[in-house]
Amino acid sequence: MAETEEILRIASKGDGVTASGRFAWGAAPGDLLRGDGTLEWGPHHVEPPCKHFGRCGGCQLQQLDEPSLTQFVEARVANASSSHDLGALEIAPPHLSPPMTRRRASLRAESSGGRIVIGFREAKSHRLVEIEECHVLAPELTALIGPLRRLLIVMGKAAPLKKGGRPGARHQQPRMAVDIEMTLAEQGVDVGVKGLTTEGLAATEAMLDFAQRHGLARLTMDGGYGYETVWEPEPVTVRLGEVSVPLPPGAFLQATLDAQELLSAAAREWLAGAATVADLFSGLGTFAFALAGPQTKVLAAEAARDAHLACKAAADRAQLPVFAMHRDLFRNPLQPDELDKFAAVLLDPPRAGAREQVEAIAASSIGRVVYISCNPSSWSRDAARLIEAGFRLEHLRPVGQFRWSTHVELASYFVRD
Repeated sequence: MAETEEILRIASKGDGVTASGRFAWGAAPGDLLRGDGTLEWGPHHVEPPCKHFGRCGGCQLQQLDEPSLTQFVEARVANASSSHDLGALEIAPPHLSPPMTRRRASLRAESSGGRIVIGFREAKSHRLVEIEECHVLAPELTALIGPLRRLLIVMGKAAPLKKGGRPGARHQQPRMAVDIEMTLAEQGVDVGVKGLTTEGLAATEAMLDFAQRHGLARLTMDGGYGYETVWEPEPVTVRLGEVSVPLPPGAFLQATLDAQELLSAAAREWLAGAATVADLFSGLGTFAFALAGPQTKVLAAEAARDAHLACKAAADRAQLPVFAMHRDLFRNPLQPDELDKFAAVLLDPPRAGAREQVEAIAASSIGRVVYISCNPSSWSRDAARLIEAGFRLEHLRPVGQFRWSTHVELASYFVRD
């Protein structure tokens, strides 16, 4: 039997690790891992606040106290930097979003044993965990889970019988499996249901009654042919900087408002004085609207058409110097001669990073780059290419907006003389 060992750190996937390389799920630094695999809690191990922890795959680190959780976020980013010898001149203290502040969520709903289950997947499993509470989501989102379950029950009963079915026959209703997207917008909660259609007067009335009774900002349905709006009393918007921007169904948004504000503030600080900025993978314009002003013009390049049009409409209405460009930067990155027209670049790519676009930046004359990333691994690869091209990493800021998750984000600032 193995000896008792101390947990020294938390690995990138959330397991505790000992000096000999033994792993233990649900451990915290300072815990003792006994020979039989059980844990003796140490000074940094706390009681997880959520009763679903351990089954729900949404959180992996609720057993960590605040200092240990902060250390984990910082270590993920610091390790990514050191793995490629990036030589960050400054790593700022990590920012962690508080509990119950996540303003967007993707849930799954399925019929099981004659009932509707709504929740998140178990870790490394397709099984669904029914959620009754959540210490991550904003209360406005959590409050809708129960009512949504009751709505789907009504919708299931209103669904047409399978072909050949007879009224009153058992097991005639089709199995329900839908995805639910919820986003907290300026007007309230925006709910999108994918994989379900409203057929018949009873189903339509149930949806409208639900939306009105719960004061939804919008309710959309996607039965396989794109989102259709069922309810939207007024155009749904989200606040980016000082601008209200139209929110297309399913559009990307930073998970928490506090992280959005912190990342935007870092971008403004680092790019102060830049007369022209190319905001690449700009989405709705989170950073474009934070940077644009009397002294700064911003090009906002985005591939998603709905997000591009929303950014353009908001910029035109606000009369801000944000020039929206519809462009797929993976297939057609801005070339060096195009980039040379700008004083600085900001990029916030998907998890895969931006290899081709970074190659073009490296070959350009750009001297200032802000790189926002949701994946320290792909970021470190791209950052190494910038360092190779003569940039230095001036500032690095870890961000843990997905609280109690192993998902870590960062903001970084590169300068080249």
